[in-house]
Amino acid sequence: MLQYMEITEAQFRLIEHCLPVQRGNVSMENLNLLNAILYVTEHGCKWRGLPERFGNWHTIYTRMNRWAKSGVLDRVFAELQRTQILRIKLDVVSLDSTHIKVHPDGTGALKKTDLKPSGDPVEGGRQRFIWLPQMLERS
Repeated sequence: MLQYMEITEAQFRLIEHCLPVQRGNVSMENLNLLNAILYVTEHGCKWRGLPERFGNWHTIYTRMNRWAKSGVLDRVFAELQRTQILRIKLDVVSLDSTHIKVHPDGTGALKKTDLKPSGDPVEGGRQRFIWLPQMLERS
């Protein structure tokens, strides 16, 4: 059976002071949310790819995003490292994209004004090369 990076109830009690107090009608416990974040971190999957046992992916993402902006995640991961519940080392950073568009100026491409300096497409367009074979004179 595969072991996933998950925090137990006892480990959660050691870092619980770093998390905001849950108020009102909250459908998801902080422990479950933290384990879902660790699952995405470990497997590199998309939020929509979370197993159903964690709950609604959108709820998890929304709260994680709020925690990241307010500094809660930084405190939690620092405490996880300090208590040695998890030891995380960041070796590689990757962008979550299949491709990245570069502005044409960044690729070294000619600007449109370089192609047609006079405005006349024939005169200022790309240079055309026409090769006409020449006959050698016979002596």
